[in-house]
Amino acid sequence: MRRVVLITGAAGGIGRGCGKVFAEAGWTVVGVDKRPQPVLSEDASRFIKADVSQPDAVAQVIQEVTKHEGRMDALVNNAAVQVCSSLLETTVDEWDLTMATNVRSVFLLVCAAHSLLRDSGGAVVNVSSVHALSTSEGMAAYAASKGALVSLTRVMALEFARDGIRVNAILPGAVDTEMLRMGLERGHLKGGETADLIMELGSRHAVGRVGRPEEIGRAVLFLADGRESSFITGQTLTVDGGATARLSTEWAGFPKP
Repeated sequence: MRRVVLITGAAGGIGRGCGKVFAEAGWTVVGVDKRPQPVLSEDASRFIKADVSQPDAVAQVIQEVTKHEGRMDALVNNAAVQVCSSLLETTVDEWDLTMATNVRSVFLLVCAAHSLLRDSGGAVVNVSSVHALSTSEGMAAYAASKGALVSLTRVMALEFARDGIRVNAILPGAVDTEMLRMGLERGHLKGGETADLIMELGSRHAVGRVGRPEEIGRAVLFLADGRESSFITGQTLTVDGGATARLSTEWAGFPKP
């Protein structure tokens, strides 16, 4: 029987990358996003349009998965929004939207999907960010939400272990997605064309480039697949091309790749 993965934020760059990787590995992919289906990769065998920050929508998603697939072997909590604004300039609505999308959705989904994951001995992979470790000015709400997700991952791993459910988090670095490009265009890095800014950002990584969505997808698949990572739970896996390995204060002393 084909294993089933539910991926939220499936219309975004990392979501589509995950969908492609899981589909190529033989999984049935159920993608969820509040954006319309045409944006979604064809790798998803089923698409559900829903805002997973809302309890009623989450209940409907789980009902559809139960009805049509009858099982869930992995849940990938990838839905996210990013507000690029200083703390003092962040509005209450922006703060609440970020926390609802990036954190509350995970709480709602794991509670609603718990019985399906318990029955299959499944896994949860939460897509956090390197901003949970070190961050930048203008990323207050986003960084706070991603840090909360790391802590929530640890609690979930402890509480769900008795049910045979593993829970881990992925911390992607800079990945060439629409979210990254929009952030650059809003001036998170000042000056120049977007393509040039991406190259400049990539040069700050040990590997000399930003990541690709499928590279994050392969790391997510590893943690979701109990055949490959059965002894890993409550952990965070940083996938950032070596960006956080280097002290920012030492950058001036290193030649660019």
